[in-house]
Amino acid sequence: MKNLELSKKIKELRTRKGLSQEELSEDSGLSLRTIQRIENGETEPRGDSLKKLANSLGVSPDELIDWAIQENRGYLVFLNLSSLSFVLFPLLGFLIPFIMLSAKKDKIKDINMIGSSLVNYQITWNLIALPFLISFFYLLFNIVFLHNGMISMSELITQLILILLYLYNLTMILINSVRIYNNKKVKYFPRIRFMKI
Repeated sequence: MKNLELSKKIKELRTRKGLSQEELSEDSGLSLRTIQRIENGETEPRGDSLKKLANSLGVSPDELIDWAIQENRGYLVFLNLSSLSFVLFPLLGFLIPFIMLSAKKDKIKDINMIGSSLVNYQITWNLIALPFLISFFYLLFNIVFLHNGMISMSELITQLILILLYLYNLTMILINSVRIYNNKKVKYFPRIRFMKI
């Protein structure tokens, strides 16, 4: 059974409009067997079938789908916390949340908004941190391979900025995880909109 909530809602809307399955079939242009399978939760209407069904029931396809979306705060918090992987490797901070977002896109309430905000923020953070990360690895290379233990003031400041960037990212993730748990809107700053879902 793919989506019982959607099938229940379609049946409820059909009944409210006083339509039989046969009448809905005629009005929408879908076969009676298709209507029966949708209402039994055996199949889920998509694309053109969803549009025809929504039109016959007097609602938009988005409204019909929204009723079927489940609420799962735990997954949203986990999605947000998955970006802590940036500590291991900066790119993981947006790759893991992106994969999690793609897996549940449009299936959990608020996932598109929270996921795209998080991924956009993490990409922005990576772009800001990149020069400082390059400087860090250059400094590390000098110390380890060239045995140059001298650190200039500018290199020290650069490393301090990198530490502050890491602490800021960590704080943003934790604060927004609490906000998601408490059903409040996430606030990620800075965030360039690279992707919109």
